[in-house]
Amino acid sequence: MEMQRVLRLLYPPQCIGCDGLVATEAALCASCWRRTPFLNGLVCDRCGAPLRGEDGTAAGNSAGADVEYCDDCLSHPRPWDRGRAALLYRGVGRDIVLRLKHGDRTELAGPAGLWLAHAAQPLVSGETLIAPVPAHWRRMFLRRYNQAALIAQNVASELNLPWVPDLLQRVRATPDQGHRSYDARFANVEGAIVAHPRRRSQMAGRHVLIVDDVMTSGATLSAAAQAALAGGAGRVSVAVLARVAERV
Repeated sequence: MEMQRVLRLLYPPQCIGCDGLVATEAALCASCWRRTPFLNGLVCDRCGAPLRGEDGTAAGNSAGADVEYCDDCLSHPRPWDRGRAALLYRGVGRDIVLRLKHGDRTELAGPAGLWLAHAAQPLVSGETLIAPVPAHWRRMFLRRYNQAALIAQNVASELNLPWVPDLLQRVRATPDQGHRSYDARFANVEGAIVAHPRRRSQMAGRHVLIVDDVMTSGATLSAAAQAALAGGAGRVSVAVLARVAERV
């Protein structure tokens, strides 16, 4: 305990959004908390994008209300059933994703998993398997970790559900989606993800929740969902830490 106190004096906890001092580890300061775009209102039931209420403002989901879908999901059918996101990919939300993805800040997977578990709670049951969007071995060699897998592990821990990190495999290295067009994003990942042959019996007929860090077009999640269904999953849902969406 004495050593822990010394370490806290030498290395006080820092805000995961701005690196300012905070009282506890892996926390947001009050300013960053207010500026973090958590998705707490009415959202698309298929991808988690925020929706406006009838009065044009963001509204909360009401008990027993019919599900709503965003224009993107109405225009482009998804291979998964339901989806949720914890944050919008902007401001502090974007900063947290980039720190985790490119900044070796793997400790951010803890709070990220906690937030996403809360958002994904309505999607899961005791029969749900949780799996990450897989990374190709070349990407793993360069980055040393798969941020989606770290988030998925923490989501599974929070929800007390099984986590299967290699349920899916990325069998083809794909260039970064970057500034590709909508159609080019889907073409880029076509056939790149498959079900692990030794995990097919484990997911046969089961509900699979696929976890990723960010959703933009949904191309990568579509490839992952199609692979899970082809591998025998009964149905698939998705959950992402951050959703790229139009402003509401």
